[in-house]
Amino acid sequence: MQVKLLGPFVAQEHHGSIVPSAAKPRQILALLALRAGGVVTAATLMEEVWGDRPPRSAPTTLQTYVLKLRRLLEQALTAPGDPRPTGTADRPHAKEVLVTRHGGYQLAIEPDVVDAREFERLQEIGQAAFAAGDFAAASTLLGQALALWRGPALVDVRTGRVLEIEVLRLEEARMTALESRIAADLRLGRHGGVLSELAALSAQHPLHEGLHAQYMAAQYTSGRVWQALQTYQRLRHTLGVELGIEPSVPVRRLYESMVAADVSPDVAPGLLPGVPSLPGVPSQAGQALRSAV
Repeated sequence: MQVKLLGPFVAQEHHGSIVPSAAKPRQILALLALRAGGVVTAATLMEEVWGDRPPRSAPTTLQTYVLKLRRLLEQALTAPGDPRPTGTADRPHAKEVLVTRHGGYQLAIEPDVVDAREFERLQEIGQAAFAAGDFAAASTLLGQALALWRGPALVDVRTGRVLEIEVLRLEEARMTALESRIAADLRLGRHGGVLSELAALSAQHPLHEGLHAQYMAAQYTSGRVWQALQTYQRLRHTLGVELGIEPSVPVRRLYESMVAADVSPDVAPGLLPGVPSLPGVPSQAGQALRSAV
């Protein structure tokens, strides 16, 4: 089986889709896929579909939805032209894939066929590489993790209380991986290569201070000092108008260090993360730049 949750919902078995068109069975399958290999209780599934006011018929209706999912799965497992008999390891019955467990249900598939789980695996080892100072490996691994995304998670699935939390968690993990991958690239001296990416990201996320700080650092170390200062002023204005607050202390320190340094473009590359400040450049400027990445 192949399951994709990081974008439009895809679940295929032997090249046949098992994603139902009806909204509620679709929610149930998405939640089971997110927790592939684990048991999802009936209470959790009912909370996802009906919130805190399930109808009296909810347990029976849930069983009906599971039966519909199994029918779709059985159709995909018995695709015409496939000579393998059902009930074998290579071609199990639908009940062996969507399993009834005590108190709930389990999608009995390997987690690594689910793109969200693969994303989490790559992100974990990518973050570990970053923490170990292997920025080249971190950039590669985190880039592979981010490449699994095809759009917002479960963009075509109606989300209830449970799925909404899962989607928020995945989106936060995506942003964390993105910031870390950019930070790794900056530490590798690829500041020029991420400029256009950060320009788009800062526009898409006008209140995100971390991305703006990285954009400032990339601009500054590329010799675009006035643009880095302008990026800060734009962030400060947006935060003031939208939230009535000033930028955080680390971002303000980054800006102040850039103003105080007053270095020429040929000296600015010396402030790359992990590289000591050059003579004549205040050390706090280098520290502030390093904290941005």
